[in-house]
Amino acid sequence: MRRIQQTDLLAIILLCVTVGCETAMPAHGAALPERTENQQLAVQGMNKLMDGDFDAAAEAFRQIQRSDPDSPLGYLFEADENWWKIYLTEGDLVDPDVFEARTEAVTPYDSDFARAVDLAITKAEARIKAHQDEALNYFYEGLAYGLRSQLEALRDHVLATARAGKRMRNLSLTALKLDPNLNDAWFGVGLYNYFVDTLPTYVKMLRFLILLPGGDRVEGLRQMRTAMDKGQLVPAEAKFHLAKNYCRSFDRQYAASLELFRQMQHQFPHNPLWKLLTGSTELRLGNVKDGEALYRQVIDETAHPQSEWWKPLHQEAEKALARRSGQ
Repeated sequence: MRRIQQTDLLAIILLCVTVGCETAMPAHGAALPERTENQQLAVQGMNKLMDGDFDAAAEAFRQIQRSDPDSPLGYLFEADENWWKIYLTEGDLVDPDVFEARTEAVTPYDSDFARAVDLAITKAEARIKAHQDEALNYFYEGLAYGLRSQLEALRDHVLATARAGKRMRNLSLTALKLDPNLNDAWFGVGLYNYFVDTLPTYVKMLRFLILLPGGDRVEGLRQMRTAMDKGQLVPAEAKFHLAKNYCRSFDRQYAASLELFRQMQHQFPHNPLWKLLTGSTELRLGNVKDGEALYRQVIDETAHPQSEWWKPLHQEAEKALARRSGQ
């Protein structure tokens, strides 16, 4: 029996955030809540993270923890920081159709990831019990379970993925009921709708067995774009997933994918991952010269990396270019 890929499991992961395809979208022009100081710091940290500056991102998240040690926010984003380190270390980075680990080896970042996720969940639960910012803390707790689900899926742990995903779904559903304008939650809703509608048949059978609601690929893409355009905390990650989805064999919207990856490359120029993905998409459009040139830039930029998590990216770029040379 073939190994279940993470794309298959993402449908289970992302049941975490669905509120069903029937959920109404927020009104166009609905006022966004003003960010708190720590939320602004979280966004700044996420921008550093997406630009490849993991140390600056980690410091921003620690600053949130020091400023408000009872908040789950700083720990949630610390977990996300470690998730990206794990993904860069173990993930298949080039193929847009596959989000799985190349190996199942435990990384040096796993323990910090687990600790931060546990703290985010515990602190969110405490604030919910105290009736403090309940919608937001249900959302934070749900995202923490979602990160746990992503790691379990990367390692091909099906039952653990499903258990964490179900918790995330219930928590996110509650958050959206309390605050329908929590636009960041549309990221997860869109991911769920997209992936559940693009599952292989054998995984769809599992969906029916555990009574997961159906999805809608086109609606999912629209909802992810809503999160990208209107969300407060997840726009960069929503853009990444949207661009990857446009590149998948289900959609083949390579021009739309290329536009988004170019935006990420421009917005976060110090992260060579975006050059790698832009190059991969250029090649899918038949732009061989541009695509191979970007691969070479990634190889040069990561030839003597100061950070361990750029070494696998260097290897991925070398392998991808070698495959091109062997054609």
